[in-house]
Amino acid sequence: MASCATTPAPKVPQAPLTPVAEKSPYRWSQGSAPEAYKAAAAKFGPLTLKPGEYKWVADLPKTGETKVVIDLLSQLFYVYRQDRLVGVSTISSGKKGKETQLGLWAVRTKKVKGFSRKYDNAPMPYMQMYDEKGLAFHAGKLPGYPASHGCVRLPLKFAQQLYGMTKIGTKVIIEG
Repeated sequence: MASCATTPAPKVPQAPLTPVAEKSPYRWSQGSAPEAYKAAAAKFGPLTLKPGEYKWVADLPKTGETKVVIDLLSQLFYVYRQDRLVGVSTISSGKKGKETQLGLWAVRTKKVKGFSRKYDNAPMPYMQMYDEKGLAFHAGKLPGYPASHGCVRLPLKFAQQLYGMTKIGTKVIIEG
């Protein structure tokens, strides 16, 4: 069983990214987007994803090492297989005071029907825990801004497909 407990992340200087539309954290002025975002936009077209939206490539490789990159600044989740970008999704990370921690991690535990021990047995569908304290990425509510207790929430169908692509030890990079 997992919990969405966390300690606040250290203050990190924010990159000079300015959203074009105040309401959308997924749009930047030209030339200012992070490299992962630029790669995703080149592969999938303009990334004007709304909360809960995601994209997968049509020709998803069946095998190969999978890794994930979570960008807290853009609130986007990138999936790579064989070093090739294959999916991108919106997320909801930790809210103020419960920020999602930055760092290099690996999937430690996977459960199709995970539940939080700390937060009233809250459901965590397709839970993939990446730290010893219970932080995970899993399906959950996506309001369009950081709102979790430290976990990274994903759209249900995206989390389900991702669950089948990862294994214990899959690399998890959280930046932003």
